[in-house]
Amino acid sequence: MGFLKDFFTNVYTADAPGRAASTFNHLSNDELESHLRVARYGSFELSDAVRPSYNLEVVPSAGFRHDVYRDEESKSEVPVLMGAVSRDHIMDTFMSLIEQLGDVVDVVLETSHGNHSTGHTDLYREHIDMPILQSTLWDYEDLLVNDGCTGIAVLNPHTPQEVQLDEHKLLIVYGKELRAYENVMVDCYVPCREEMRFITEAEHVHSTCERYAQQFEELKMHLGMEGYR
Repeated sequence: MGFLKDFFTNVYTADAPGRAASTFNHLSNDELESHLRVARYGSFELSDAVRPSYNLEVVPSAGFRHDVYRDEESKSEVPVLMGAVSRDHIMDTFMSLIEQLGDVVDVVLETSHGNHSTGHTDLYREHIDMPILQSTLWDYEDLLVNDGCTGIAVLNPHTPQEVQLDEHKLLIVYGKELRAYENVMVDCYVPCREEMRFITEAEHVHSTCERYAQQFEELKMHLGMEGYR
């Protein structure tokens, strides 16, 4: 019951503020428990961080597509790669992606622990050597892959390019000249599927627990962010 207990006692909401998880409202406890237990959809396996809506408006699957981020203030557009990777390959793919950023990078940790009504908090660390960062992140693989309230972004402000592993465990790359990142996706057997939809594009629920909140504080300390909250 550990995983299901995390869902029932911690996070049971959709992302949109004030929006009820409507597809779950009519479910019995047995139906809800049965749905939350399902992690595998064909060959694709979700991490423990998130589950789709009960009616499966978006069926989880592996792949990546191209998109564009539009900055309304500057009126600029930034190319984006968005990808979903099966649970067992999330960290390997993320590590291969961030290696494209260079030897020294900046890191942003994102947390929504305890902030369900106020969004999330970003914590910033500049200038960390890539081998040190990767070693630290491997130590917290369980947190990064399975906590629905933890996200991380690694960036090179001089490029500029950024790689995110967000709270939904989607892999997102921002910046120009993204061919190297496309090649990483293909090498990791993630197909390009321009028509695909992601779990974020429909109702879904996140999971966390006190253990992950504590691990987040430890990771924050190891990355030199302990003075921030």
